[in-house]
Amino acid sequence: MGDRAWVDPTADDPVVAALSEGVGGPIGSRAGRHPWWTPIRVLLALTALCLALGMVQKGNCYQDTWQDGTARYTHMCYSDLPYLYTGRGFAELNWPYSDDQQVRDRFSVMEYPVGIAYWAWGTAWVTHWLNGSPDLGPRYAAPTDEVAGWPKVQREMRIFAIVNALGFAVLALLSTWLLAGVTPRRPWDAAAFALSPALLLTGLVNWDLIAVALVAGALWAWSRDRPLLTGVLIGLGTATKLYPLFLLGGVLVICLRQRRFRAFGLAVVGAVAAWLVANLPALLTGPSEWKVFWSFNSDRGADLGSIWLVVQQAMDKTTDPFTFEPHTINVVSWLFFGLWCLGVAALGLTSPANPRLAQLGFLLVAGFLLINKVYSPQYVLWLLPLAVLARPRWRDLLIWQAGEVLYFAAVWWYLGGFLAPAGGGDAGFYWAATLLRMAAELYLVAMVVRDLWDPRRDPVRSSSVPQSTTTRSNVVAV
Repeated sequence: MGDRAWVDPTADDPVVAALSEGVGGPIGSRAGRHPWWTPIRVLLALTALCLALGMVQKGNCYQDTWQDGTARYTHMCYSDLPYLYTGRGFAELNWPYSDDQQVRDRFSVMEYPVGIAYWAWGTAWVTHWLNGSPDLGPRYAAPTDEVAGWPKVQREMRIFAIVNALGFAVLALLSTWLLAGVTPRRPWDAAAFALSPALLLTGLVNWDLIAVALVAGALWAWSRDRPLLTGVLIGLGTATKLYPLFLLGGVLVICLRQRRFRAFGLAVVGAVAAWLVANLPALLTGPSEWKVFWSFNSDRGADLGSIWLVVQQAMDKTTDPFTFEPHTINVVSWLFFGLWCLGVAALGLTSPANPRLAQLGFLLVAGFLLINKVYSPQYVLWLLPLAVLARPRWRDLLIWQAGEVLYFAAVWWYLGGFLAPAGGGDAGFYWAATLLRMAAELYLVAMVVRDLWDPRRDPVRSSSVPQSTTTRSNVVAV
C-alpha cells in the first residue's frame, strides 16, 4: 500500500480487485498521482451520477405527472411526492399541522413525522416561488376534479418533484461525505453508498433521505468522539423517521463496555432536546394533527412487504377470510423486537472487541424492519448507510441489495396486477420476493454477527495502513 493514508479498494476487496482487471488491474505504485481527484471528490462525483440516473429512471412518470395509472408500475417510477403535494394541502401552502376545520375537511393530515412535514411544506413554498407565486386558490389531486387550470397544477407538481429531487441530491452528497469520514483510513467504503442500486431506484420515492443524512451525520459525529452532537443528530433523525432512535441502543452498549456513562448521558440529552425542539412547532399549533403519525401507525394492519401480509394472504387462501388485528401485530412485533434488542445488546457486550456503532445500529434497524407491519420499497435506505460501514464488502452488499432490487420490481408488478395469471390474483411471486428480500437481509445480518464474534473477519479491523502521511495523503487511488 506504499505511503498512502487510506486502504486501496483493489488491495482490500476481492470483488473490486477482480473487477479492476477491466481497467488495468489492481492499484500500482504509480497510480493515483492526480492532485485534484481525491477520494472524496471521486465519491461525490459517483453519488451525483447515481442520483442523476435515479432522476432519469423516474422520467416517464415525470412526463405525465404521475397520472398514468399503469406507467407508474410498468416503469417502476412511482413517487409519493406529487400525490402528497396535492393530497395533503401543500399545493395551497397549508401548514401541515393546521387545525382549521375547512382545511381538515378537504385534506388528510400528513401521516409522517414532523421533519418530513416541515421539509414538504418548505419545498412547497419554493415551488410556488419558482412558479411565479400563483394564486393560492383550490388545488386538486386529479384532472377529473372540476377545476380550471389543471395544467397549471401539473406544472406545480413537476416543479415540486424537481425541487425535492435537487434537495435529495444535496442530502445524498452530504451523506457520502460524512460516511467517507467515519473511518478516515477507509473513505472508499462510502462508494458502496454512492453507487448503490437501492439509492438509484428508491431515493426519489419518498423523503427518507432526510433521515439517512442525519444517521450518516450521527455516525460521523460518534467517530469524532462528539456524543452531544451525535445525540442531537439522532434526535433530529427521530423527528424525521422513528428508526434513528435505535442508534441510541448501540451507543448505550458501547458506553457500557467502555464505562463512558457521561458520553451516553450527553447523547441522550442531545437527542431528547433536539426531538422536543423539532416537534414543538407542531405540538403548539396542532396537537391533534401531530398525534396522527402515532395513531396511523398504531392502527394500520398488515401492509405491503411485511411477513405479516404474506402469512395473512397465505392463510386467507386456505381458510375463511383471515386478518391479523393491528393490536396483535403491535404486541407480537414489539415483543420480538424487544428480544432482538436484548440479543444485540448481549452480543455487543460479550464480543471479543469493542463493537462499532454502525454494526450495532445495522443489527437493531434490521431487526425492526424484519418484523415491521410494512416494508415500503424505500425502507432499504434506512439500512444503507449503516450496512456499507458495518460490512464493507461488495460481495455481501450486492447479495443483500439483489434481494432489495427484486422486491422493488415485484412490489410494483404486484400493485399493477401483473403477477396475477389470467386475473386470478395469485400473489405467489410477490410472496417469494418478500421472503427472498428478508433472506438477503438476514444473510447480511449473519455476516455482521460473524464479524462481531470474530473481529479478524471484520474488514475495518483487519485492514491496516501506515499512520504517517505524506504530501500525497489526499490523492485518489484508483
